[in-house]
Amino acid sequence: MKPHYAIVTALWLAACAATPEPPVPDQHRELGVVWVEHSAEYQAVAQQIYAQARRDLPRLLADPDWTALPGHDAAPEKPPAIIFDVDETVVSNADYQATLAVEPYTRWRHFDWMRSHRAEAVPGAAAMVEAARDAGVTVFFLTNRACERFDGVAGDCPYEKVTIEDLDEVGIATDAEHVLMAWERTGWDKEKLSRREFIAESYRVIMLFGDDFGDFVACTRAKPLPPCTEPATRASRHADLQRYAGYWGNGWYILPNPMHGSWTTVR
Repeated sequence: MKPHYAIVTALWLAACAATPEPPVPDQHRELGVVWVEHSAEYQAVAQQIYAQARRDLPRLLADPDWTALPGHDAAPEKPPAIIFDVDETVVSNADYQATLAVEPYTRWRHFDWMRSHRAEAVPGAAAMVEAARDAGVTVFFLTNRACERFDGVAGDCPYEKVTIEDLDEVGIATDAEHVLMAWERTGWDKEKLSRREFIAESYRVIMLFGDDFGDFVACTRAKPLPPCTEPATRASRHADLQRYAGYWGNGWYILPNPMHGSWTTVR
């Protein structure tokens, strides 16, 4: 090879090496969104979970020694309550998740999306809430949507208003007293334990519904939040899975969510 050809070739190869390749789409996450949005399997699993819970409701309600919160006395003198997460448990965010291939997640973007689009229901959730209320059970919605101000939007907690509207759109009427937001009170961060404990002060919690391990178990994230002091790991999460084995499908009902959640933080 002649010298000047060698120089040109070397420069061309160096330029190719320096040029970054286009980002590769997260195909696993995209498949998760498509599965939730369109598959009959997702619809069937969600309906199956809520159908089983409706069958369990009379038994758990009638048992004075039962509570869905480990470490708590049953407190049969307290009125019964059920705690639901919101996103991917009662309201589906699959349509919004599909937009994240274009723009990253921010609380503002999610808030703006939800106030601009009609909420989509998770199959079976509204029927479960109706059955619980018909049985005299108080229903709470415990969500990590944030209670904070947004520029140009009225109110100290506009996300709460949008959340109540979302629930109404999927056939579930509620109010601010029964929707517990992240940062709504001091100490109410995204570790939901403090809010479950708040409800347990006045109620006997008989059922929990969620799509994330943290909707049931404390300290499930790689980045710990108070009162957690150690990061969660795969091993710690699986240890808790076994520790609370008697609750899954028996007072604890977890909905599938392959799109996002605390599981994505743990490697």
